[in-house]
Amino acid sequence: MSLSHNTYLWEHWKFNAEQRLKAFNFYVALSIFANGMVFAALEKATHPAILVLLGGFVGVLALVFAVVDARSRHLLHLTKQGLKQVEADLPEHARLFLLDDQRRWRWVRYTAAFNLLFVMQLVFGLGVTAYGISRW
Repeated sequence: MSLSHNTYLWEHWKFNAEQRLKAFNFYVALSIFANGMVFAALEKATHPAILVLLGGFVGVLALVFAVVDARSRHLLHLTKQGLKQVEADLPEHARLFLLDDQRRWRWVRYTAAFNLLFVMQLVFGLGVTAYGISRW
């Protein structure tokens, strides 16, 4: 099977973009479950050690998925330069990666939203851990 340069770059980009979104969706589902456990433990007034463990779990979960997301972004960045070169032969209005780089609102991106959620979850986990320690 012959694989063209363009097809190789695009398939790599597409696979990693899909994996990034799937990982984030999995993170959201898992964090909803973890947050639910925290609120259930608070409602039932469980032992503070449980809160420390749950808060630690929420925090570690945020850190692990932040690392996974950073790796996915790096893999996407690797193919982006090649795809920009492929776009060089296209009309200016069809150079999507170049146009995306030129946009004005750089903070309106998946990365900004993902990182905000990771930081908020980390802070929440640390807060629950601190609360559990203070009640212990």
